[in-house]
Amino acid sequence: MGTTAWREKYLSARLQKVLRKATVSNDICTRDESGSYYIQNPYSSQVTAAIQTLTGTYSVSAWTTTNDTLTVTDEVVYGEHIFNFERVMSKYNLMVERLDEIAYAIGWGIDYFVLNNLCEDATGTYSTDAGGFTEPSNVPVILSNLASKVAGYADVYRGLFLVIENTDLPGFLQFGVSAGFSYADMVLNNGKIGSPMGIDVYVVRSGTFVSATIGSVSTITNDGHRVFGVKKVAWFCVPDGVRYDEKGVTGKTGKEICADACVGFKLWTQKASLCVDITIT
Repeated sequence: MGTTAWREKYLSARLQKVLRKATVSNDICTRDESGSYYIQNPYSSQVTAAIQTLTGTYSVSAWTTTNDTLTVTDEVVYGEHIFNFERVMSKYNLMVERLDEIAYAIGWGIDYFVLNNLCEDATGTYSTDAGGFTEPSNVPVILSNLASKVAGYADVYRGLFLVIENTDLPGFLQFGVSAGFSYADMVLNNGKIGSPMGIDVYVVRSGTFVSATIGSVSTITNDGHRVFGVKKVAWFCVPDGVRYDEKGVTGKTGKEICADACVGFKLWTQKASLCVDITIT
């Protein structure tokens, strides 16, 4: 670590690596890092074939298209100043630890943005029975009803996901230990939820789904909600990846460090029904 250039090169790579490990969104959405801040994905009118007796004639339909776009309008950013007397940047292990913290903060910020927009934009809806996921007997009923909402569509081959908060976990675990044979053994032995009924379950911390303004989006109303759907039908964009900068500040010793990532999200109109906004009752 003898030169600043080598140090900066390492720090940037470290940020990218840690960020990818920190996000749920990478598994359930399609991530784009092409560098574009504006992605077009127009859709055409639905094609429905006619079934008729042999006549040799047909009706001519008009073909129309509708624009659908993902525009990046938000960013996740963090910065701080480290004085010379703090000596953080001169100690390799402390510097890496600090950057791990910054990277995880940015990763969580992207997850927070993506998951809330995904839940908000989903056009499928479902309300649980009283007690929601915390009631073990509700879990198989909820999972089967959710799966039925997207069954029969070609996109289901991508896989199914469900994102819950950690406060929902007791019902899943109690349901798991009462289930039969290998699944019950797995939950009893190591606490893994796995993929009950073919649905990959992801657990995020309590308070991830909120009713609040997040960046430029003021319509988020997700308090008491969770989200289910088909994987990879929603997109989020991080055009330039995660950027890291280190600079001197006039009148201060030491360095100012900052990291940021631009982020945009889109649940494409034609696929919005493949994601379900779950209301916990």
